[in-house]
Amino acid sequence: MDDRLEAQRERVCFQLQVRPDRIQNYREAHAAVWPEMLEALEATGWHNYSLFLRPDGLLIGYFETDDLQASLDGMAATDVNAKWQASMVENFVDLDVPADEGFLRLAEIFNLHDQLSKDAP
Repeated sequence: MDDRLEAQRERVCFQLQVRPDRIQNYREAHAAVWPEMLEALEATGWHNYSLFLRPDGLLIGYFETDDLQASLDGMAATDVNAKWQASMVENFVDLDVPADEGFLRLAEIFNLHDQLSKDAP
């Protein structure tokens, strides 16, 4: 990827908590995400999207986007996202809104590429 394009993208990291009794269900759902959901994520600007799950249910997500609000709004406008979020809601602890509306965003405090770029000629 062109470094200029990568530098323009916002990096987003977020946290959610999967219920301990739903971890296996959550893993299985993400092992076979619906093709329509994958296509919608790609079409609405969710790049380099990954989820990481600790054995106790701590979920960390990461993605890059050119415009976070546009990516969120784009997904909110799709039928598949509403269906996916409805199917996922029971997996989370203390979440009374869809996961893509209720995640706790984490502040980025270090990025290797950014630090190295400061010193580049």
